Amino acid sequence: MGRLYYVRFKQLLIFAVFVAILVVFQFYWKTFSLLDDSRFIGNNVAFDPYSLEHDFDDYEKEEQGLDLDYEFEYDEGRNSRNEETLKSKGFEVENHEKESQEIPSNGSGMQSMKISVSMLNDKSLKGSSTESTRLSKLIWPTSLTQLNSKLLHSFNDSSMRPKWSSRRDRELLSAKLEIENANVISKSSGLYAPVYRDVSKFSRSYELMEQKLKVYIYREGEKPIFHQPKMRGIYASEGWFMKLMEGNKRFIVKDPKKAHLFYLPFGSQMLRANLSDKKKMEQYLERYVNLIAGRYRFWNRTGGSDHFLVACHDWASRITSQPMKSCIRSLCNANVARGFQIGKDTTLPVTYIHSVMNPLRKVAGKPPSERTILAFFAGSMHGYLRPILLKHWEEKEPDMKIFGPMARDAEGKRIYMEYMTSSKYCICARGYEVHTPRIVEAIFSECVPVILSDNYVPPFFEVLNWEEFSVFVRERDVPNLRNILLSISEDKYLALHLGVKNVQQHFLWHKVSVKYDLFHMILHSIWNNRLSHIKLK
Repeated sequence: MGRLYYVRFKQLLIFAVFVAILVVFQFYWKTFSLLDDSRFIGNNVAFDPYSLEHDFDDYEKEEQGLDLDYEFEYDEGRNSRNEETLKSKGFEVENHEKESQEIPSNGSGMQSMKISVSMLNDKSLKGSSTESTRLSKLIWPTSLTQLNSKLLHSFNDSSMRPKWSSRRDRELLSAKLEIENANVISKSSGLYAPVYRDVSKFSRSYELMEQKLKVYIYREGEKPIFHQPKMRGIYASEGWFMKLMEGNKRFIVKDPKKAHLFYLPFGSQMLRANLSDKKKMEQYLERYVNLIAGRYRFWNRTGGSDHFLVACHDWASRITSQPMKSCIRSLCNANVARGFQIGKDTTLPVTYIHSVMNPLRKVAGKPPSERTILAFFAGSMHGYLRPILLKHWEEKEPDMKIFGPMARDAEGKRIYMEYMTSSKYCICARGYEVHTPRIVEAIFSECVPVILSDNYVPPFFEVLNWEEFSVFVRERDVPNLRNILLSISEDKYLALHLGVKNVQQHFLWHKVSVKYDLFHMILHSIWNNRLSHIKLK
């Protein structure tokens, strides 16, 4: 009898071991099957290059003209219509407007914004439990002072320390100490000191980046989501960076042991085009991270904190928040109230590109003495804020040129550009999300940007002193916009205008990157944030 129990026990033990082996095999098969092209793209994805081109770009319009933001508005609106189509097919789609408000409404963006602005001072609402519940959901806007405070506080974060130190960490620490002790530079440096937080430290940091920084690019990942830069359209910033990074000989190394930083070269807009569901996109990136962590030891050494990604699609901040939460993320949608970690993440400028041969063209702006218009805005009514801007200022004052969408023909474009070059201030009002290409567009036109977007972290915030070449206005202060601008003295305006002219070099794409241009500034922000957090045990 005892022998029978022993045999039965042995059989059960063998069966249990077999099941365990099978489970482990299936787990690793799912991870490493990503190497197979057909599996890596995704079983439920039908990729059609032709349809993708026409989903994000309108070639006829791109060939026609200027890099104007109302071109961006057209595609932004079309993408929202595409989302409605996806909803009808059962996909979960983000509602930008609702997500931005955090307050229930009856579907009217205008009504919701009225609540968020006026409810704060309405004492009659204090006794209402319903309204109190609504108020508790409100995300209070972050001021520029608070952003600066968050930036300084982030440098004391020790969560990015590696599990074990390396020679590369020691090189970074040495560079960090050199930057902290940088000598004061002379006026002949070619940099206009007022537009920087500390021009001496920036200059030394940039020099050391050029001398020391080495980046390894993972070869894993198949096109079109990986290694296929899209260089025209709304989200072209991520494509231009990918193209210039992968073709760079100064910074790229083939041996990952020599790298200080590791680039995850995927395109968020191509991921969005292939996988329309956010959950699927997040799972896709999680599988990719598992693949990288399984094949290399570098991710596990730092938890991914010396890895970086560059992504411009609105959804990029959401879909990378878990699988790539420790990475340095360069994001267009830099909303500090929506998971953007100031001091770790960096802001990717939004640049609408029409022509690959001539990516961004500076506009010959008029001198200050010939700018007779106080403020200008024209664009589609995306999001909750722009309708309020028009309600208060459309056709209200002769020096406030505030319009809805303008004509898209050649004459409309000419008028638009005439307003840009003839205005002192260009209103950069958020749409569905906090970012807008109007900021770069205003800088090209030598028009002082007025950033009307709460919780937005402007590009290169780590090194640029934005108050020296732009104006920040809280969304709730739209009714007082004209008085705010009129309160700026003429001397202060001239200083802001001079700052805009001197910061232009940092917002230009070049087919072959040049010193201090947009490519190098994006890379420097990533380098800077990594240095800021480098600590050895």
